[in-house]
Amino acid sequence: MAIKVQDILLQNEFSGTDLSVLLNSTGTDKEQIFKHAARIKEQFVGQKVYFRGLIELTNRCGKNCYYCGIRAGNKGIERYMVSEEEVTEAARYAYEHRFGSIVMQSGERTYKKYINTVTRLIRKIKEVSNGELGITLSMGEQTRDTYKQWFNAGANRYLLRIETSNRELYYKLHPDNKKHDYDHRLKSLHLLRELGFNVGTGVMIGLPFQTFDDLANDLQFFKDWDIDMVGMGPYIEHEHTPLYKFKDVLLPLQERFELSLLMVALLRITMKDINIAATTAMQTIDSNGREKALKAGANIIMPNITPVKYREGYLLYKNKPGLKENSDETMKKLENEILSAGCQLGYGEWGDSKHFTNRSKL
Repeated sequence: MAIKVQDILLQNEFSGTDLSVLLNSTGTDKEQIFKHAARIKEQFVGQKVYFRGLIELTNRCGKNCYYCGIRAGNKGIERYMVSEEEVTEAARYAYEHRFGSIVMQSGERTYKKYINTVTRLIRKIKEVSNGELGITLSMGEQTRDTYKQWFNAGANRYLLRIETSNRELYYKLHPDNKKHDYDHRLKSLHLLRELGFNVGTGVMIGLPFQTFDDLANDLQFFKDWDIDMVGMGPYIEHEHTPLYKFKDVLLPLQERFELSLLMVALLRITMKDINIAATTAMQTIDSNGREKALKAGANIIMPNITPVKYREGYLLYKNKPGLKENSDETMKKLENEILSAGCQLGYGEWGDSKHFTNRSKL
């Protein structure tokens, strides 16, 4: 007898088979999942959406991931580094416009000079905001000492995306060498938790070679690793990457988007009190993508406050939206999307993961 979606949703725990069934849902079954996720979001994290002002610090990267437009092997882009003065100005903008937090994201760099620059920037952000802005970093694999240095300077959250929890698939997305080691990435997630960060990770959805079972296992991975926050979205190919040659075997973009919405909803159902981002990649495919992600269970928005002159240099994938918008234009659109999704504007709040806070009380 076929398993009914309604019966699965009544369970407290979900097997890999359950999750695979849910990921294959269509029509009214899929609508049931979205409604269930919306109820859980309302109950466990509420309707506030928290802002993370995104600064794409540099597109210089020491890695050669096969899917990424800023990979070291891409010689067709101009490399940049946002100046310390520009970062400080962006932080001041975020503070004056009542953002709760900043996200600093960059390619993976491990040079001591760069590490010390990031430390100095964390302190400047704290200074310009009177210590009120939370700081999330997304700067890849680093040593324990580097993570500790950044944590002690004032960073409180760290996003390190795994991209896939399937080891075999991981090496189809990355070179098989010491710079791209699956186990080292897992070790880095462990170090971040040990040091006291809110720990985030994420995956791409709709990759070549990826199965529904892989995605079900990704959801289980988040749970097994007790992750506090997740940023995930559809895989969007970039023509100047090795993975682009598999473009003809990919799901259509709209199907990748719909599958990503299901992943957001199922993650909300399985990990009720974590933070989930409505990612820019959603908006790339669907003009109402972030709004739909909020309705499906997301509660974090990351408006891009990188100086406009640098944004075209940080194309992890093609057709990224908002490259020419100034920060005020971006904010007006985001406010409308949040309100249209029936959510509230969480201005002036860090919006730390309730999952992290609840664990810390134990």
